[in-house]
Amino acid sequence: MMLLDRALKRLVTHGTLTVRQPDGKAKRYGTPEAGWPDLELTLKDRKVASYIARHPQLGLAEAFMDDRIDIGGGDILDFISFMRRNNPWEKEGLFEPPGLISRTVDTLSSKFDQVNQRNASRKHVAHHYDLGDQLYELFLDENRQYSCAYWDEGVETLEQAQIAKMNHIAAKLDLRPGMRVLDIGCGWGGMAMHLNRVAGVKVHGVTLSREQIAYAKQWAEREGVAGDVTFGFTDYRDVTGPYDRIVSVGMFEHVGAPNFDTFFQTCHDLLADDGAMLIHTIGRVGPPGVTDAFTRKYIFPGGYIPALSETVAASERAHLLATDIEILRVHYGKTIREWYKRCEANHDLIVERYDERFYRMWMFYLAGAATVFEDGNMVNFQIQYARRRDVLPLTRNYIHDAEKAFAAVGSSDAKVVPIGQGR
Repeated sequence: MMLLDRALKRLVTHGTLTVRQPDGKAKRYGTPEAGWPDLELTLKDRKVASYIARHPQLGLAEAFMDDRIDIGGGDILDFISFMRRNNPWEKEGLFEPPGLISRTVDTLSSKFDQVNQRNASRKHVAHHYDLGDQLYELFLDENRQYSCAYWDEGVETLEQAQIAKMNHIAAKLDLRPGMRVLDIGCGWGGMAMHLNRVAGVKVHGVTLSREQIAYAKQWAEREGVAGDVTFGFTDYRDVTGPYDRIVSVGMFEHVGAPNFDTFFQTCHDLLADDGAMLIHTIGRVGPPGVTDAFTRKYIFPGGYIPALSETVAASERAHLLATDIEILRVHYGKTIREWYKRCEANHDLIVERYDERFYRMWMFYLAGAATVFEDGNMVNFQIQYARRRDVLPLTRNYIHDAEKAFAAVGSSDAKVVPIGQGR
């Protein structure tokens, strides 16, 4: 208990956290404060305190998954939010750096995990995305957007925010009917279907998830657009071009830093001379780092959240011109909180289809993910690239105009061409 006690004295200053031990002893940390909760952490066996303290990246998660702790006054989302609000990324000098051995092991494990050769990439994708449509249908929107939504002015629901995200990206791509678009990491096909619908473009989506590909192909067939919207179980490194536009949403996080140069060079070579692309990815607000142990072990093996510095450096080496960079700050936090609520409402179904430990793991993942965008070191990058500086309009006004035009299409059966495309 000594190590955990020392850590909590340092980490809890606003609001209170009462820790109850198995023998009934209790100790309170922090100070009551308006706007801050009073939570309780009950340790259900005598070894769990030292386990959490000795394994800072995995201990709390696994203790929660194994039902060795209880949260009072809230749930796991409230608890992690409480800890992160007490220790926001913006507050410097807060955390003690890990020891040399721990830091070296984490770094080497993360780097090795990111190699992502073709066979490893398929296994890593399947680990998360082939969990079964029965899970994702419980919390995603009808367009199956498993990425950060865009909470534009007037947007109130997750469904509206995801459509706004797709319109925002479509606008930045400066699409025109008949263009050929490559969707790298197409998921269940929602983005490809939407781009075809609102802009009249031909889209080819690729992913390494067999379940996603099957769903996407069936969707295109049902809508009668299988001739214009196609999907392939293909590694992006094996795609042949050229394409007028490339879009990649929520896939760059799976590339791995050792493959950044390959990714951008491949995209450069796949683009037509007057081509442009947009990547939408989770990003670090600080310098390059390593993937935490919980995420590597349970959620996204092979995944790595890039820093803006290393992302742009790699694209520069591929001779791609960064033409627009937008940072979405708390948008993903709002998105994931909606997913969390929907999973919570479907507790019984998730436990029936998987088990209670899986449910607890999944909720810990969503809780940690939501709060890291609210007070931690994560944001979302939308980076627009072009091969030539004269390909896209000179000002950003066209983006707003095109978004309005695409939104109008979304509420009708008409096809429109984005306005404001003068060079």
